[in-house]
Parts: sequence; structure tokens; C-alpha cells
Amino acid sequence: MERTSIQRDIVLEEIRYLKSHVTADELFNDIKQKYQHISRSTVYRNLQWLCDKGMLRKRSIPGQADVYDAICTNHYHVRCATCGRVFDVDMPYMDDIGAHIKDRRGFTFLSHDIIFTGICPECQKKTD
Repeated sequence: MERTSIQRDIVLEEIRYLKSHVTADELFNDIKQKYQHISRSTVYRNLQWLCDKGMLRKRSIPGQADVYDAICTNHYHVRCATCGRVFDVDMPYMDDIGAHIKDRRGFTFLSHDIIFTGICPECQKKTD
């Protein structure tokens, strides 16, 4: 049985509190404001542990740093083309989408990760 860790709890609680998709650096900077003695390597190590245990998911976003997600079930995302932030999309995940795709190379699809691009409401307000 794994031993609990105060630092691990801090990392997990902060991601859940923020309710957003944050990079490791963003999370570290946020935590550092509250807990001055926590190190970058501690945050990174605990992020990896939490991902390995299925308590967080690391999401790869093309063209930017990976983000961490407290929602571990399959779902879709949208990236703001202006600010780069990543948000959840409110739509059902389509497990069977691979059955609807024709592939002439003979692939058997195992999973998919679709990231939509748009402009978030906050960035839209800035341009109005």
C-alpha cells in the first residue's frame, strides 16, 4: 500500500481547485505562492505519480506544453486560439468513432483524442 504524501495531496487538491487544465510550470507557480518551500521537482514527481495511478491525466496539446486534467474519463477539449488555454467540451465522448472511419492502411483504431480550436469567451470580450 502506498503511503500518503502531504505534497501529493497539495498537488492534487490544487488541480481540482483550479478546475482548469494547467501545465506543470503553471501549477508549480500557483502552489509556490501558498507553500514557499515546495520544489519544482516535488511538483513534477507528484504529477507523474498521480498520472501513473490514474488520479490525473496528462494531455498532450500540439504546439504547447502538456496540461494536466483532473477528469480522468475520456472527453474532448477545445484550445483557445488566442490565449492557448484548454477547456473541456460539453459533449458525449464517442467510443465507437473508429468504426465510422475508413482507413486504407489497415489500422485498427484503439482510441482517439480530439482537440477543437476556438476563441474562449474571455478572449472574445477583449476583441469586442
